Amino acid sequence: MINAVYRESFGSYKGNPFIEALPAILEPRQVADKLKGIISFSTSDRQASASVRGHLISQMMGQFFYPISRHIDLEKKLSMMIREGYVGRNPKDGSLNTRLQNGYERLMSGEDDSFRFPTVTSTARSLAFIGCSGSGKTTTLNKILSTYPQVIYHPELNFTQIVYLRVDCPHDGSLKSLCLHFFRAIDQALDTNYEKKYALKRHGIETLLNLMRQISNHHAIGLLVIDEIQHLSVNRSGGAEKMLNFFVTLVNTVGLPVVMVGTPKARFIFEADLRSARRGAGFGSVFWEQIQREPDIQLSDGKIIQSEWNQFTDKLWKLQWLKKADVVLADSVRECWYDLSQGILDIAVKIFFLAQLRAIDHGIERITVALLEKIYEEDLKPVHLMIEALRSGRADKIAQFSDLVIPDIDKKLLTLQCQLQQKQVEFDEVSEYQGHEISIRLHRMLADIGQASPLLVPTVKKVIQELPNASMSELIVVVLDWLKNEDSDNSISTEDIKTILIKQKDWHTLDTEDLRFQFTQKEKDSIFYDHLKSSTELIFDIDDWLPKVG
Repeated sequence: MINAVYRESFGSYKGNPFIEALPAILEPRQVADKLKGIISFSTSDRQASASVRGHLISQMMGQFFYPISRHIDLEKKLSMMIREGYVGRNPKDGSLNTRLQNGYERLMSGEDDSFRFPTVTSTARSLAFIGCSGSGKTTTLNKILSTYPQVIYHPELNFTQIVYLRVDCPHDGSLKSLCLHFFRAIDQALDTNYEKKYALKRHGIETLLNLMRQISNHHAIGLLVIDEIQHLSVNRSGGAEKMLNFFVTLVNTVGLPVVMVGTPKARFIFEADLRSARRGAGFGSVFWEQIQREPDIQLSDGKIIQSEWNQFTDKLWKLQWLKKADVVLADSVRECWYDLSQGILDIAVKIFFLAQLRAIDHGIERITVALLEKIYEEDLKPVHLMIEALRSGRADKIAQFSDLVIPDIDKKLLTLQCQLQQKQVEFDEVSEYQGHEISIRLHRMLADIGQASPLLVPTVKKVIQELPNASMSELIVVVLDWLKNEDSDNSISTEDIKTILIKQKDWHTLDTEDLRFQFTQKEKDSIFYDHLKSSTELIFDIDDWLPKVG
């Protein structure tokens, strides 16, 4: 629990202490920095003993997390859900008290539609988050939620706010057990005794549901995440319609945003009719299928925008503790890697790290196609049938495994689409140097010793061009000398360098006084000088000045 520290917000968020006590809204680059796994990797560790490297590899298997566009998109949705849900529950405008009073009325009467005061319009939304096992749903959610404090205490209001609550669906599949798990999660967050006070007594399901709704408002829960929703049983819960009505009531009556997470097996909750499907996807659903193998996109200026699979594997490829590790990931290895994992991130990561352990054990000290295939055949036998089903692309085979995605059918049933942004979150040496192995190796070695600056890329390119036959040690000495001489000239700052090197396609983002910006503003067929003279004060009009001073 932390004490609230408020920062002024904007729009409908302004003046709401529940929102203004939350961390600042993050930009996409900041989201990527927050989510990525913190891994301490040094190329010098490749020279350690086999036992030490084995431990390092095992540690990294659980720590690696590389954010791609789908992770950033999900963080944006959850950020909006939490804040918009609080708009209709503001302790300063009376909307929270109204919900508490109406909740008490429903609790006492036992009727869902009872209210004492005019109801407040709900600003909360729901989100259905569906994907196959191993696609990283739970890991990603935990990463995103960890960027928020779970509990915030407001001394001025004497109020304890729960920003998010994560509940796993019970294996017996009943709504009553779900309520028990809810009270248990509250107790773990606040060190209270709601489970003993309510859930372990002989209350009926309706009473428990009303208590659950009332407590949600009493502690201003910002987001309720219900994981493994496929465990809910239609028979034990009174039917899919009743289950969906329960979730919809949390959103519309209580004003509590709800994220429902599960595998495609949970689709029975949403597919009963079109109306239910719309209600189950109030904020737009996320269909988290495996990464697709797509080609890179080459821009007109020669730059390459990598596909998600290529971004992910290139980032992972750098984390090798093998003495003969290849700098550049060969296309044959990448294709084999995809074929064996079918784009399921969890399996792809396991194959990679297991391959390193096997490479050290066998003394080959590099990852090859044959090694990947051997790992798959010997260490991943439990997933062979599932991978073969995905590889076939046949819906009838995929349907035999409830945890796997049926791409076409499930997309139509849930109408779930995720707009993927083609943005590179981090600097990528492979693309920057067009796969030139010596340049990439030189860049990484200099970055490892603290020489990562805006001047590094142009300096590396220059030295490779001027000294194509030099050894690596000679290249390092020359680059360090050039960088040192550049650093001694303090007349140009880092920001100046960034401005100087900006590409023509980005000139429109520069300051108004910059001639490059003005060049983007002139008419297509006009003369640049005439534009400057007529539209700016950058040209000194001597013809106008001479008569005035004469």
